[in-house]
Amino acid sequence: MNDNSTPTVSRAIVAGMAFASGFCIMTVEMLGARILSPYFGGSLSVWGSIITIFMLALALGYLWGGKLSARKPSAITFAAFFIGAAIFSTPIIVLSDAIMEPIFMAVEDPRYGSLFASIFLFFLPTSILGMISPYAVRLMVQNEAHSGQMAGLLYFISTLGSAAGTLGTSFYFVLWFEVNQILWGAIITLLFAGLGILSAHYYANSRAKRQVEAVNHA
Repeated sequence: MNDNSTPTVSRAIVAGMAFASGFCIMTVEMLGARILSPYFGGSLSVWGSIITIFMLALALGYLWGGKLSARKPSAITFAAFFIGAAIFSTPIIVLSDAIMEPIFMAVEDPRYGSLFASIFLFFLPTSILGMISPYAVRLMVQNEAHSGQMAGLLYFISTLGSAAGTLGTSFYFVLWFEVNQILWGAIITLLFAGLGILSAHYYANSRAKRQVEAVNHA
């Protein structure tokens, strides 16, 4: 029987989660300018601040995720990325004014104001989301011969998710829903993704245990 540290998530689930994480990353990023605009406007410099922070956060997340994946990969840790990202994305909704107002009052230049606001609002959840892709690669790789192929497949799927999130948010969601409703949708998606991974993990462990017991009783 597999223990709790053994990855027991199928490749299809891991691939689906990579798509979902890419989708949610771009959903939040595309809404960034609308979130910051009441205080800092929607100029190109504001977009530059948002994109810069997302890129730096993802870069750091890739680094951390890669280091964690070097240890024995765990489905529980993989699920924790999604749940953690959901939790740390919540302040974007519930604390946005409390975060942006003092920055707006303290920093006169909206370029730097939007940069600092982006750090406090987006950096941590985006870093956690960035950890998903390299960790997912490790969960899918069974031997070194297929590592490059699996890495390419995962980043392909994740990028497809990002493209879908970009178009879905900018073409449709903003027409149908308010910004906070879209953000709650992304948070709930991440939360259910994490819970789904945990459910699949424990189901696989339970099934393996029953099979071992059946063999022992035979």
